[in-house]
Amino acid sequence: MNRGQDSRHKDPMNPSERIDQLIAKLTDWRGKTLAGIRKSILEADREIIEEWKWMGSPVWSRDGIIAVGNAHKDKVKLTFSHGASLLDPDKLFNAGLEGKVWRAIDLFEGDKINARALKNLVRAAVDYNRIKLKRKSPAGTRAKVHKSKT
Repeated sequence: MNRGQDSRHKDPMNPSERIDQLIAKLTDWRGKTLAGIRKSILEADREIIEEWKWMGSPVWSRDGIIAVGNAHKDKVKLTFSHGASLLDPDKLFNAGLEGKVWRAIDLFEGDKINARALKNLVRAAVDYNRIKLKRKSPAGTRAKVHKSKT
């Protein structure tokens, strides 16, 4: 077995531990901001899972990706994978507004997180993913049933 290849695919840390480590490394305001975002996301729906993708990005999912978090030099960015399809009554989205799919929230030093509004947006994203999954599921199920009868 090629040890290099194996170590790339088998990570001794789970995604939540990697996110903990990332937050701990961010000793300035960005770490506190990312920790606050994470707390709100996980409180919004207890079935949300944490993942680690794209060479070091925390990802939160339930029935599909909800959002990706990134700490940049001057901001923390929370990008919702289907943000353009979500209602945003509290106007949290402030980046990627011209995009057809993604929307983001850029938080800069001194910005406060509206935890209630963020949780509502996360719940809307979960609902969107679940509806999208249900739309796909019946067609796939019918196709399998049809194939098994022939």
